[in-house]
Amino acid sequence: MTQHVVAAEIGETAKLLADDPIWLVLIKVVAIFAFLVVMTLFMINWERKVVARMQHRPGPNRVGPNGWLQSLADGLKLAFKEDIRPVLADKWVFFLAPVISCIPAFLAFSVIPLAGEVNLFGEQTALQLVDLPVGVLVVLACSSIGVYGIVLSGWASGSPYPLLGALRSAAQVISYEIAMGLSIVAVIMFTGSMSTGDIVGAQASTVLGFAPGWFGLLLFPSFAIYVVSMVGETNRAPFDLPEAESELVGGFHTEYSSLKFALFFLAEYVNMVTVSALATTLFLGGYHAPWSGEFMNTGWWGLLWFIIKTLAFLFLFIWLRGTLPRMRYDQFMRLGWKVLVPTSLVWIMAVAVIRTGAIQQLSTAQRLIALGVVVGLVLLVSFLLPDKKVQDTKGVPLAGSGFPVPPLDLAVPKSAPKRKVKVANIPADKAAVTTGKEAE
Repeated sequence: MTQHVVAAEIGETAKLLADDPIWLVLIKVVAIFAFLVVMTLFMINWERKVVARMQHRPGPNRVGPNGWLQSLADGLKLAFKEDIRPVLADKWVFFLAPVISCIPAFLAFSVIPLAGEVNLFGEQTALQLVDLPVGVLVVLACSSIGVYGIVLSGWASGSPYPLLGALRSAAQVISYEIAMGLSIVAVIMFTGSMSTGDIVGAQASTVLGFAPGWFGLLLFPSFAIYVVSMVGETNRAPFDLPEAESELVGGFHTEYSSLKFALFFLAEYVNMVTVSALATTLFLGGYHAPWSGEFMNTGWWGLLWFIIKTLAFLFLFIWLRGTLPRMRYDQFMRLGWKVLVPTSLVWIMAVAVIRTGAIQQLSTAQRLIALGVVVGLVLLVSFLLPDKKVQDTKGVPLAGSGFPVPPLDLAVPKSAPKRKVKVANIPADKAAVTTGKEAE
């Protein structure tokens, strides 16, 4: 696709959406809501089946064809469960917390472009609810607001363990929200716009004559940092510290049951779909096919490509959960503050230097790809390097089996002298009388 067509495509989405009648907007709202609910039901069951396959066990196979209605049955079961509220819980905050977590998750999807121009009930429109000039910031804001529901649920439960899980989640989201925001800065600098429609349109061209102009290739360090940050942002394994069952019972939603618990579950999986859709939009060309041209790259075909790319990211979530163990809290925070954030800052400065034309020998795409490879290799080497072991001179030595062994210079202390117990001296005649009475 030529640069002229790309420039014409940027900004056309906003013009199409501005002419949508109100009935078409309502249809899009209902369709997005239904899409996210169906994706949640599908994701829960798909995750259980994939992890079961990785662990060589059947997985859900009872309800529905091959067990694919198990998630629907679980949702109906939760609806009929008893709704229990602790005595010490704050009534209204306890009720509103899951709602606050769920609503921003749905709102964030309103700025995601699902496909380009299509004909919907006789109206020419784009498969997107709204294209705002600050669409990327809307997604970041909604994901940040969602943590309020988690914090309030832990505080309103009136129990220490949910509160600890809520505090962990607040620290986690703040840390990885910064890294996620910094990873998007390079995309905004390269595009010159924060509109999701404009960002997708800027990736419609090709680089080096054959490769798609996706920012996942041109801005690979930003792409890698975003992928790690989105896993930490959604509290998913191996970063699921707010829900560490072995330490915090069930995390911030320990005291919740029935539909309130279902809302937290729904918010988690909708957030997964949203961040995956945003990754598709920012780094994988959105609804564009992997090749340029008109073949399978116009109309409703865009929705197919968008769903395939989003499912690829969702599979990554499942793969990580079935593969990696949970990280320690100090490792998790060190990764965010000492690796992702400094790398993002250095990468942003490098992109700024490249965009100003300080290096004139290569084209902008070639410079970005070369620099991205270098930064990616540096990140890979930093991850592969083992941590420096601190020698503990006061620690207890361990045997090969892991059990502690006594030190070689162990000095066994002398045993205390035995004390002589004083015994009462009973005269012989009285002792005989006492013995006779006991015999009787």
